[in-house]
Amino acid sequence: MSVDTIHTQPLADAIIEAEGLIRAAPHVKTEQDLVEGLEYLAGLIRASVQSACAYDRDFPYLIHSATAQAKVGMDNPDTVYLSTVIRDDCEYVLNGRRGTTADLNFQVLGGEYNADGTPASLAAFDDRSLDVAADGSFEVRFGPARLDAGAGYIALEPGATMLLIRECYSDWSSERQGTIRIQRADRIGLAPPPPPPDLPAKRFNAAGKALVQQVRAFLAFPEWFYLNLPVNTLTEPRLTPGGLATQYSSVGHFDLAEHQAMIVTVPVSDAPYHGFQLGSMWYISLDFINHQTSLSSAQARHDPDGKIRYVISEHNPGLTNWLELTGHERGYLQMRWQRLSRALAAQDGPQLELVDFDELPDRLPFYEEERIDDRGWRQRIAARQAAVAERMLG
Repeated sequence: MSVDTIHTQPLADAIIEAEGLIRAAPHVKTEQDLVEGLEYLAGLIRASVQSACAYDRDFPYLIHSATAQAKVGMDNPDTVYLSTVIRDDCEYVLNGRRGTTADLNFQVLGGEYNADGTPASLAAFDDRSLDVAADGSFEVRFGPARLDAGAGYIALEPGATMLLIRECYSDWSSERQGTIRIQRADRIGLAPPPPPPDLPAKRFNAAGKALVQQVRAFLAFPEWFYLNLPVNTLTEPRLTPGGLATQYSSVGHFDLAEHQAMIVTVPVSDAPYHGFQLGSMWYISLDFINHQTSLSSAQARHDPDGKIRYVISEHNPGLTNWLELTGHERGYLQMRWQRLSRALAAQDGPQLELVDFDELPDRLPFYEEERIDDRGWRQRIAARQAAVAERMLG
Protein backbone atom coordinates (compact mmCIF):
# COMPACT_ATOMS: atom_id res chain seq x y z
CA MET A 1 0.00 0.00 0.00
CA SER A 2 1.29 3.44 -0.91
CA VAL A 3 1.28 6.19 1.69
CA ASP A 4 -0.62 8.28 -0.82
CA THR A 5 -3.64 5.97 -0.41
CA ILE A 6 -3.69 6.11 3.39
CA HIS A 7 -6.51 8.16 4.83
CA THR A 8 -8.61 8.35 7.95
CA GLN A 9 -11.94 7.48 6.33
CA PRO A 10 -12.38 4.10 8.10
CA LEU A 11 -12.11 5.82 11.48
CA ALA A 12 -14.35 8.68 10.37
CA ASP A 13 -16.99 6.19 9.19
CA ALA A 14 -16.75 4.32 12.48
CA ILE A 15 -17.25 7.53 14.47
CA ILE A 16 -20.41 8.29 12.49
CA GLU A 17 -21.69 4.73 13.07
CA ALA A 18 -20.88 4.92 16.77
CA GLU A 19 -22.65 8.27 17.07
CA GLY A 20 -25.74 6.71 15.51
CA LEU A 21 -25.66 3.92 18.10
CA ILE A 22 -25.35 6.48 20.90
CA ARG A 23 -28.25 8.57 19.61
CA ALA A 24 -30.44 5.46 19.22
CA ALA A 25 -29.67 4.03 22.68
CA PRO A 26 -32.94 3.02 24.36
CA HIS A 27 -32.25 4.96 27.56
CA VAL A 28 -31.81 8.32 25.80
CA LYS A 29 -34.87 10.26 26.97
CA THR A 30 -33.59 13.81 27.43
CA GLU A 31 -31.12 16.21 25.90
CA GLN A 32 -28.86 15.68 28.92
CA ASP A 33 -28.84 11.92 28.28
CA LEU A 34 -27.58 12.59 24.77
CA VAL A 35 -25.01 15.15 25.89
CA GLU A 36 -23.58 12.61 28.32
CA GLY A 37 -23.63 9.97 25.59
CA LEU A 38 -21.63 12.15 23.23
CA GLU A 39 -19.14 12.94 26.01
CA TYR A 40 -18.87 9.19 26.58
CA LEU A 41 -18.30 8.70 22.86
CA ALA A 42 -15.49 11.27 22.88
CA GLY A 43 -13.73 9.29 25.60
CA LEU A 44 -14.18 6.05 23.67
CA ILE A 45 -12.71 7.63 20.54
CA ARG A 46 -9.69 8.70 22.55
CA ALA A 47 -9.30 5.25 24.11
CA SER A 48 -9.72 3.43 20.78
CA VAL A 49 -7.08 5.54 19.04
CA GLN A 50 -4.71 5.13 21.98
CA SER A 51 -5.23 1.37 21.99
CA ALA A 52 -4.64 1.10 18.24
CA CYS A 53 -1.47 3.17 18.45
CA ALA A 54 -0.18 1.03 21.31
CA TYR A 55 -0.88 -2.25 19.53
CA ASP A 56 2.52 -3.93 19.46
CA ARG A 57 2.70 -7.48 20.76
CA ASP A 58 6.44 -7.71 20.08
CA PHE A 59 7.46 -4.51 21.88
CA PRO A 60 4.53 -4.09 24.28
CA TYR A 61 4.00 -1.41 26.88
CA LEU A 62 1.27 -0.75 29.41
CA ILE A 63 -1.36 1.91 28.80
CA HIS A 64 -4.15 3.32 30.99
CA SER A 65 -7.17 1.49 29.61
CA ALA A 66 -9.76 3.47 31.59
CA THR A 67 -9.29 6.94 33.02
CA ALA A 68 -11.40 9.75 34.40
CA GLN A 69 -11.36 11.22 30.88
CA ALA A 70 -11.97 7.98 28.92
CA LYS A 71 -14.40 5.81 30.87
CA VAL A 72 -15.63 2.37 29.91
CA GLY A 73 -17.30 -0.69 31.41
CA MET A 74 -18.50 0.63 34.80
CA ASP A 75 -14.97 1.74 35.65
CA ASN A 76 -14.16 1.65 39.36
CA PRO A 77 -13.15 5.10 40.71
CA ASP A 78 -10.81 3.35 43.18
CA THR A 79 -8.85 1.51 40.48
CA VAL A 80 -6.01 2.31 38.11
CA TYR A 81 -6.38 0.11 35.02
CA LEU A 82 -3.37 -0.89 32.90
CA SER A 83 -3.39 -3.16 29.87
CA THR A 84 -1.35 -4.38 26.92
CA VAL A 85 -1.76 -6.78 24.02
CA ILE A 86 0.22 -10.04 24.05
CA ARG A 87 0.83 -13.14 21.90
CA ASP A 88 0.17 -16.64 23.19
CA ASP A 89 3.36 -18.02 21.57
CA CYS A 90 5.82 -15.57 23.15
CA GLU A 91 7.29 -15.10 26.62
CA TYR A 92 6.91 -11.82 28.48
CA VAL A 93 8.58 -10.58 31.63
CA LEU A 94 6.77 -8.26 34.02
CA ASN A 95 8.86 -6.34 36.54
CA GLY A 96 7.50 -4.07 39.22
CA ARG A 97 7.60 -2.72 42.72
CA ARG A 98 4.52 -3.23 44.88
CA GLY A 99 2.98 -0.06 46.21
CA THR A 100 0.80 0.21 49.29
CA THR A 101 -2.57 -0.01 47.53
CA ALA A 102 -5.25 -2.35 48.85
CA ASP A 103 -5.10 -4.73 45.89
CA LEU A 104 -2.98 -5.49 42.83
CA ASN A 105 -4.40 -8.12 40.52
CA PHE A 106 -3.66 -9.53 37.09
CA GLN A 107 -5.87 -11.09 34.43
CA VAL A 108 -5.07 -12.71 31.09
CA LEU A 109 -7.91 -12.39 28.59
CA GLY A 110 -8.63 -14.13 25.32
CA GLY A 111 -10.72 -12.55 22.59
CA GLU A 112 -12.27 -9.11 22.66
CA TYR A 113 -15.28 -7.20 23.95
CA ASN A 114 -18.26 -7.23 21.59
CA ALA A 115 -22.05 -7.27 21.67
CA ASP A 116 -22.09 -11.09 21.81
CA GLY A 117 -20.01 -11.56 24.94
CA THR A 118 -16.97 -10.76 27.03
CA PRO A 119 -13.41 -11.97 26.49
CA ALA A 120 -12.60 -15.31 28.09
CA SER A 121 -10.69 -15.07 31.37
CA LEU A 122 -7.74 -17.42 30.92
CA ALA A 123 -5.87 -16.63 34.16
CA ALA A 124 -6.56 -14.42 37.17
CA PHE A 125 -4.53 -13.88 40.35
CA ASP A 126 -3.31 -11.17 42.69
CA ASP A 127 0.13 -10.31 44.03
CA ARG A 128 -0.19 -12.85 46.85
CA SER A 129 0.75 -15.39 44.17
CA LEU A 130 4.02 -13.57 43.47
CA ASP A 131 7.36 -13.66 45.25
CA VAL A 132 7.48 -10.05 46.44
CA ALA A 133 10.82 -9.01 47.97
CA ALA A 134 11.16 -6.95 51.13
CA ASP A 135 11.59 -3.78 49.06
CA GLY A 136 8.39 -4.55 47.13
CA SER A 137 10.10 -5.65 43.91
CA PHE A 138 8.78 -8.62 41.96
CA GLU A 139 9.07 -10.38 38.62
CA VAL A 140 6.60 -12.62 36.87
CA ARG A 141 6.85 -14.26 33.45
CA PHE A 142 4.07 -15.19 31.03
CA GLY A 143 4.54 -17.55 28.11
CA PRO A 144 3.75 -20.88 26.48
CA ALA A 145 3.57 -23.88 28.80
CA ARG A 146 7.05 -25.26 29.62
CA LEU A 147 8.09 -28.31 31.60
CA ASP A 148 11.02 -26.43 33.15
CA ALA A 149 8.93 -23.46 34.25
CA GLY A 150 9.43 -22.63 37.89
CA ALA A 151 7.66 -20.42 40.39
CA GLY A 152 6.69 -17.03 39.02
CA TYR A 153 5.88 -18.38 35.56
CA ILE A 154 2.31 -18.18 34.24
CA ALA A 155 1.50 -20.45 31.29
CA LEU A 156 -0.46 -18.66 28.57
CA GLU A 157 -3.36 -20.63 27.20
CA PRO A 158 -3.90 -20.65 23.43
CA GLY A 159 -5.88 -17.60 22.39
CA ALA A 160 -4.44 -15.23 25.01
CA THR A 161 -4.59 -11.69 23.61
CA MET A 162 -4.45 -9.22 26.50
CA LEU A 163 -3.00 -8.65 29.94
CA LEU A 164 -5.12 -6.48 32.26
CA ILE A 165 -3.73 -5.13 35.56
CA ARG A 166 -5.84 -3.46 38.24
CA GLU A 167 -4.29 -1.54 41.12
CA CYS A 168 -6.99 -0.71 43.61
CA TYR A 169 -6.99 1.96 46.33
CA SER A 170 -9.04 1.99 49.51
CA ASP A 171 -7.59 5.11 51.14
CA TRP A 172 -6.95 7.57 48.32
CA SER A 173 -4.92 9.92 50.52
CA SER A 174 -2.38 7.55 52.09
CA GLU A 175 -1.90 4.59 49.74
CA ARG A 176 0.73 4.87 47.04
CA GLN A 177 0.85 3.36 43.57
CA GLY A 178 3.62 0.96 42.64
CA THR A 179 5.58 0.71 39.39
CA ILE A 180 5.31 -1.92 36.70
CA ARG A 181 6.61 -2.59 33.18
CA ILE A 182 6.36 -5.37 30.61
CA GLN A 183 8.82 -6.56 27.94
CA ARG A 184 8.86 -9.42 25.51
CA ALA A 185 11.71 -11.58 26.80
CA ASP A 186 13.45 -12.13 23.46
CA ARG A 187 13.23 -8.47 22.46
CA ILE A 188 14.85 -6.87 25.50
CA GLY A 189 17.63 -4.55 24.33
CA LEU A 190 16.50 -4.67 20.70
CA ALA A 191 14.62 -2.11 18.64
CA PRO A 192 11.60 -2.65 16.42
CA PRO A 193 12.04 -2.47 12.63
CA PRO A 194 10.95 0.68 10.79
CA PRO A 195 7.15 0.84 10.52
CA PRO A 196 5.76 -0.53 7.25
CA PRO A 197 3.96 1.92 4.93
CA ASP A 198 0.56 0.38 5.68
CA LEU A 199 0.84 0.77 9.47
CA PRO A 200 -1.16 4.04 9.70
CA ALA A 201 -3.98 2.51 7.66
CA LYS A 202 -4.03 -0.50 9.97
CA ARG A 203 -4.19 1.75 13.00
CA PHE A 204 -7.11 3.79 11.64
CA ASN A 205 -8.97 0.59 10.76
CA ALA A 206 -8.26 -0.99 14.14
CA ALA A 207 -9.35 2.12 16.04
CA GLY A 208 -12.59 2.31 14.10
CA LYS A 209 -13.38 -1.37 14.58
CA ALA A 210 -12.63 -1.21 18.31
CA LEU A 211 -14.75 1.92 18.74
CA VAL A 212 -17.91 0.40 17.25
CA GLN A 213 -17.38 -2.89 19.08
CA GLN A 214 -17.01 -1.14 22.43
CA VAL A 215 -20.11 0.98 21.94
CA ARG A 216 -22.14 -2.10 21.02
CA ALA A 217 -20.65 -4.21 23.81
CA PHE A 218 -21.20 -1.77 26.64
CA LEU A 219 -24.73 -0.98 25.52
CA ALA A 220 -25.44 -4.72 25.73
CA PHE A 221 -23.70 -5.47 29.06
CA PRO A 222 -26.27 -3.80 31.32
CA GLU A 223 -29.03 -5.82 29.66
CA TRP A 224 -27.22 -9.00 30.69
CA PHE A 225 -26.09 -8.12 34.20
CA TYR A 226 -28.29 -5.27 35.54
CA LEU A 227 -31.52 -4.41 33.77
CA ASN A 228 -32.97 -7.92 34.13
CA LEU A 229 -33.03 -7.32 37.91
CA PRO A 230 -35.93 -5.63 39.73
CA VAL A 231 -35.35 -1.89 39.91
CA ASN A 232 -34.14 -0.39 43.21
CA THR A 233 -32.69 -3.66 44.45
CA LEU A 234 -29.18 -5.07 44.94
CA THR A 235 -28.16 -8.69 44.45
CA GLU A 236 -26.55 -10.87 47.07
CA PRO A 237 -22.74 -10.90 46.82
CA ARG A 238 -21.62 -13.10 43.96
CA LEU A 239 -18.42 -13.85 42.13
CA THR A 240 -17.93 -11.06 39.63
CA PRO A 241 -18.60 -12.24 36.05
CA GLY A 242 -15.42 -12.20 34.01
CA GLY A 243 -13.13 -14.39 36.03
CA LEU A 244 -11.57 -12.33 38.84
CA ALA A 245 -10.85 -15.07 41.34
CA THR A 246 -10.97 -12.99 44.53
CA GLN A 247 -13.68 -10.43 43.72
CA TYR A 248 -17.34 -10.53 44.67
CA SER A 249 -19.87 -7.93 43.64
CA SER A 250 -23.43 -6.83 44.29
CA VAL A 251 -25.19 -5.00 41.49
CA GLY A 252 -28.46 -3.29 40.68
CA HIS A 253 -30.05 -0.31 38.98
CA PHE A 254 -31.99 2.59 40.43
CA ASP A 255 -34.85 4.82 39.39
CA LEU A 256 -35.44 7.54 42.01
CA ALA A 257 -37.90 10.40 42.10
CA GLU A 258 -36.61 13.76 43.27
CA HIS A 259 -38.33 13.41 46.67
CA GLN A 260 -36.91 9.94 47.30
CA ALA A 261 -33.72 8.65 48.92
CA MET A 262 -32.16 5.21 49.01
CA ILE A 263 -30.49 3.82 52.13
CA VAL A 264 -28.00 1.02 51.48
CA THR A 265 -26.77 -0.76 54.61
CA VAL A 266 -23.89 -3.25 54.54
CA PRO A 267 -21.72 -4.83 57.26
CA VAL A 268 -18.18 -3.49 57.56
CA SER A 269 -16.11 -6.03 55.65
CA ASP A 270 -12.83 -7.70 56.57
CA ALA A 271 -11.90 -7.64 52.85
CA PRO A 272 -8.83 -5.47 52.16
CA TYR A 273 -10.90 -3.66 49.54
CA HIS A 274 -14.62 -2.86 49.69
CA GLY A 275 -16.20 -0.08 47.62
CA PHE A 276 -19.56 1.19 46.41
CA GLN A 277 -20.24 3.41 43.40
CA LEU A 278 -22.95 4.86 41.20
CA GLY A 279 -22.95 4.71 37.41
CA SER A 280 -24.86 6.39 34.62
CA MET A 281 -27.03 4.62 32.06
CA TRP A 282 -23.97 4.70 29.78
CA TYR A 283 -22.46 2.05 32.07
CA ILE A 284 -19.69 4.31 33.32
CA SER A 285 -18.92 5.93 36.65
CA LEU A 286 -20.46 9.27 37.51
CA ASP A 287 -18.13 12.22 38.12
CA PHE A 288 -16.07 10.90 41.05
CA ILE A 289 -13.58 13.76 41.07
CA ASN A 290 -15.78 16.73 41.90
CA HIS A 291 -18.67 14.84 43.48
CA GLN A 292 -18.89 12.03 46.02
CA THR A 293 -20.45 9.40 43.78
CA SER A 294 -18.39 6.55 45.24
CA LEU A 295 -17.01 5.54 48.61
CA SER A 296 -14.45 2.95 49.58
CA SER A 297 -14.67 1.46 53.05
CA ALA A 298 -11.74 3.65 54.13
CA GLN A 299 -13.57 6.78 52.97
CA ALA A 300 -16.97 5.88 54.41
CA ARG A 301 -18.14 6.50 57.96
CA HIS A 302 -18.64 3.27 59.96
CA ASP A 303 -21.53 3.24 62.41
CA PRO A 304 -21.02 1.93 65.98
CA ASP A 305 -23.01 -1.22 65.18
CA GLY A 306 -20.43 -2.34 62.61
CA LYS A 307 -22.34 -1.27 59.52
CA ILE A 308 -21.93 1.30 56.77
CA ARG A 309 -25.04 3.22 55.75
CA TYR A 310 -24.96 5.01 52.41
CA VAL A 311 -27.61 7.56 51.47
CA ILE A 312 -28.28 8.04 47.74
CA SER A 313 -30.30 11.11 46.80
CA GLU A 314 -30.38 14.15 44.56
CA HIS A 315 -30.71 16.60 47.44
CA ASN A 316 -27.94 17.05 50.00
CA PRO A 317 -28.96 15.42 53.31
CA GLY A 318 -25.92 16.83 55.14
CA LEU A 319 -24.56 13.33 55.84
CA THR A 320 -21.00 12.03 55.50
CA ASN A 321 -21.99 8.94 53.48
CA TRP A 322 -24.13 10.79 50.94
CA LEU A 323 -23.67 9.53 47.38
CA GLU A 324 -24.64 12.26 44.93
CA LEU A 325 -26.96 11.54 42.02
CA THR A 326 -25.73 14.67 40.18
CA GLY A 327 -29.00 15.00 38.29
CA HIS A 328 -29.40 11.31 37.41
CA GLU A 329 -32.79 9.78 38.13
CA ARG A 330 -31.67 6.45 36.67
CA GLY A 331 -28.40 4.57 36.77
CA TYR A 332 -26.44 1.62 38.12
CA LEU A 333 -25.33 0.47 41.55
CA GLN A 334 -22.09 -1.47 41.97
CA MET A 335 -20.52 -2.82 45.17
CA ARG A 336 -17.22 -4.71 45.11
CA TRP A 337 -15.18 -6.75 47.59
CA GLN A 338 -11.62 -7.67 46.51
CA ARG A 339 -8.67 -9.72 47.72
CA LEU A 340 -11.02 -12.00 49.60
CA SER A 341 -9.82 -15.00 51.57
CA ARG A 342 -13.31 -16.48 51.97
CA ALA A 343 -16.57 -16.77 50.07
CA LEU A 344 -19.23 -14.18 50.82
CA ALA A 345 -22.79 -15.03 51.77
CA ALA A 346 -26.09 -13.12 51.83
CA GLN A 347 -25.42 -11.79 55.34
CA ASP A 348 -22.24 -10.08 54.06
CA GLY A 349 -24.19 -8.17 51.46
CA PRO A 350 -26.23 -4.99 51.35
CA GLN A 351 -29.79 -4.26 52.39
CA LEU A 352 -31.64 -1.56 50.48
CA GLU A 353 -34.49 0.66 51.61
CA LEU A 354 -36.36 3.28 49.60
CA VAL A 355 -37.68 6.22 51.67
CA ASP A 356 -38.90 9.76 51.29
CA PHE A 357 -36.05 12.22 51.63
CA ASP A 358 -37.72 13.89 54.62
CA GLU A 359 -37.83 10.55 56.47
CA LEU A 360 -34.04 10.17 56.69
CA PRO A 361 -33.69 11.49 60.28
CA ASP A 362 -36.14 8.84 61.46
CA ARG A 363 -34.78 5.96 59.34
CA LEU A 364 -31.08 6.30 60.16
CA PRO A 365 -30.19 5.11 63.68
CA PHE A 366 -27.03 7.24 63.85
CA TYR A 367 -28.31 10.22 61.90
CA GLU A 368 -26.94 12.92 64.20
CA GLU A 369 -23.48 11.34 64.42
CA GLU A 370 -23.23 11.24 60.64
CA ARG A 371 -24.03 14.91 60.08
CA ILE A 372 -21.49 17.05 58.21
CA ASP A 373 -21.50 20.79 57.53
CA ASP A 374 -20.71 22.60 54.28
CA ARG A 375 -17.09 23.23 55.23
CA GLY A 376 -16.52 19.57 56.05
CA TRP A 377 -18.11 18.54 52.77
CA ARG A 378 -15.89 20.88 50.77
CA GLN A 379 -12.87 19.37 52.49
CA ARG A 380 -13.98 15.89 51.40
CA ILE A 381 -14.37 17.01 47.80
CA ALA A 382 -11.03 18.83 47.87
CA ALA A 383 -9.36 15.62 49.07
CA ARG A 384 -10.91 13.67 46.19
CA GLN A 385 -9.74 16.23 43.64
CA ALA A 386 -6.19 16.16 44.98
CA ALA A 387 -6.00 12.37 45.13
CA VAL A 388 -7.26 11.84 41.58
CA ALA A 389 -4.87 14.49 40.27
CA GLU A 390 -1.97 12.53 41.79
CA ARG A 391 -2.88 9.00 40.70
CA MET A 392 -5.18 9.18 37.70
CA LEU A 393 -3.40 11.35 35.20
CA GLY A 394 -5.05 10.97 31.81
